[in-house]
Amino acid sequence: MLLIKIGGGQTINWEGVCQDIKLLWEKEKVILVHGASKTRNELAQKLGVQVKTVTSPSGIQSVYTDQELLDVFLMAYPGLVNKKIVALLQRNGLEAIGLSGVDGRLWQAKPKKDLLVQEENRVKLLTGNLTGRVEIINVNLIKLLLDHNYLPVICSPAISFEGEIVNTDNDWAVAMMAEALKVKRLVILFDKPGLLRDLSDETTLIKRIDKDRLEDFFQYAAGRMQKKIMGIKRAIEGGVEAVFLSDGRAPSPVLSALAGLGTVIN
Repeated sequence: MLLIKIGGGQTINWEGVCQDIKLLWEKEKVILVHGASKTRNELAQKLGVQVKTVTSPSGIQSVYTDQELLDVFLMAYPGLVNKKIVALLQRNGLEAIGLSGVDGRLWQAKPKKDLLVQEENRVKLLTGNLTGRVEIINVNLIKLLLDHNYLPVICSPAISFEGEIVNTDNDWAVAMMAEALKVKRLVILFDKPGLLRDLSDETTLIKRIDKDRLEDFFQYAAGRMQKKIMGIKRAIEGGVEAVFLSDGRAPSPVLSALAGLGTVIN
């Protein structure tokens, strides 16, 4: 079983992704998780809704989610982007089915309504944050789909144990899925060649990382990459043996990643 997580950038070669998955599907089951951050941001701008990025005292960035932004999130992730991906996979001959973490309690999360954020030289408490961290995966639902030859296409948001829709970190959710499903290989595609020593220079690719020394490379993770690396660390702790962090813009994105053309962590 192969788990593929694809970022929400608009430069992803989705046609190439679908063609690669079609080839892989003939040999093994695939689960696809995707983001939609660029579409969310564009839609929020059109609707006049603010997307507020905050930074924790430890330097980790996240998006503060109120009800207004959560509504936009629902439009972008399980709405616009998920269904377009599902349709594209179906055009490539795959019986894809789109789900959010809410459907069938696929991703159950513990809410985190209060956030400590760093603003200049002071720490501030933000309340009413509609986010949560995924703790339980509905493995039976995923296996039911795979057993009947359906390709799951999954995205945020998640659902809390109290039945409340919450935004969640895809990278952490993917790590929890990998552990629950005993996945050994994880492909992560986004709009860079892999982990870079210098984020502004795509020639500074780090080609291989010993999974036991992953923390030594946190220094190269800036912005959203921080959560990706944290998610990878959790996935490895959960039993993943190899992570392929690679370029979603490539002509053959998934197969290129598996061939080791990005950053390989093993």
